[in-house]
Amino acid sequence: MNQVKVIDHPLLRHKLGYLRDKDTYSHEFREIVKEVSKILVYEAMRDWKHLEPIAIETPIAKTMAERIVKPPIVVSIMRAGNGMLDAVLSMIPRASTGFIGIYRDKFIHNTVEYYFKMPQDVQNKEIILCDPLIATADTIVAAIDRLKNYGVGKIKVISILASKTGLERILHFHPDVEIYTVNIEEQINELGYLVPGLGDAGDRLFQTK
Repeated sequence: MNQVKVIDHPLLRHKLGYLRDKDTYSHEFREIVKEVSKILVYEAMRDWKHLEPIAIETPIAKTMAERIVKPPIVVSIMRAGNGMLDAVLSMIPRASTGFIGIYRDKFIHNTVEYYFKMPQDVQNKEIILCDPLIATADTIVAAIDRLKNYGVGKIKVISILASKTGLERILHFHPDVEIYTVNIEEQINELGYLVPGLGDAGDRLFQTK
């Protein structure tokens, strides 16, 4: 899976251990998710080509600097993706933001969209799609479908953990998507949770059940 980039780093492994730990408090969990999200988007933006030169003056001398132009649209798959959003935007402050509310309904065995809000000009814009966990990948595949219906450009997904089957499912339907993650989980249990995973990211971020 060449489109999947596993960001293996001692600091990320250290932080992932705290995210997995059920005794990590919610406020700590939120802060670590933000820290990990910054590193993931740093990697996702590594090959960014849209830069323009600008003349500036340091305290010592005049010089040239670079500014990002045509910034990506950062899209959160609610609600767990919102836990990553501020951190990603802090790294790309000129980026605009979109939101997709979507979930998998276990009774109808299909995804249900309840909210979709994008900036006006999305055509051909690169997308950074945020979702902390990819398990069955039903919701993220549906989200990518919707984005492509709007004619967006390249889509990059940042996710803290992803299942092997979920990644295969995404790339089956969308082989052009790039995915950046900290670790690939081999199992999903009967309730659809990653194993060993870290539980329900939304519940742990926002102290809900």
